Amino acid sequence: MYNSKPHQEHDLDRLHQHMADTRLAVLISHGEHGLLATHLPVLIDPEQGEFGTVYAHLARANAQWKDLAQGTEALLVFPGADAYVSPSYYPSKAENPKVVPTWNYLAVHAYGPVEVIHEAAPLLQIVSRLTDRHEQGRSEPWKVSDAPSDYIDGMLRAIVGIRLPIARLQGARKLSQNRSAEDIAGVREGLSGSADYPDNQLAAHMRQL
Repeated sequence: MYNSKPHQEHDLDRLHQHMADTRLAVLISHGEHGLLATHLPVLIDPEQGEFGTVYAHLARANAQWKDLAQGTEALLVFPGADAYVSPSYYPSKAENPKVVPTWNYLAVHAYGPVEVIHEAAPLLQIVSRLTDRHEQGRSEPWKVSDAPSDYIDGMLRAIVGIRLPIARLQGARKLSQNRSAEDIAGVREGLSGSADYPDNQLAAHMRQL
């Protein structure tokens, strides 16, 4: 992805946290079936490999896994908070009107080859870990083992797992770092006062600069 130097994020812990906080990633690949994208929840294991390893699963009816099985490099996009930035947020506009709108955002891109998993045991582990992750915090968390085992066996036959050891990892943290401290504060205050929750989310990240 294009990412100018002031907005590049290289802190591995912060990148992994962004990935863990993203509830739905986008898996993109190109192969025999053309350019394909699938939206899917994922698990990140930061301790496996240089940049971590990602686990997920696809429907067996989704042709994308057949391209991935051929060794095609895949891209996982982890979107984050984003917000429109109005020139009116810049105090400097009063002295220099040569300003235009822009967009602030957070994103992480992970690249790597994909291993396709068909075996029931590792598939069950993936879906169980995903379920436990998203059920945590509920008063009565549902577990995969709550469903009949023969039903789960049938569901596992309808999916394939994927394992993506991350070969390259890019992070974008575009939070007006190319502006003056006064303009950054103006953007942060403007977004904090917005009625839109996504704007407030972005402002919260700007407070960490």
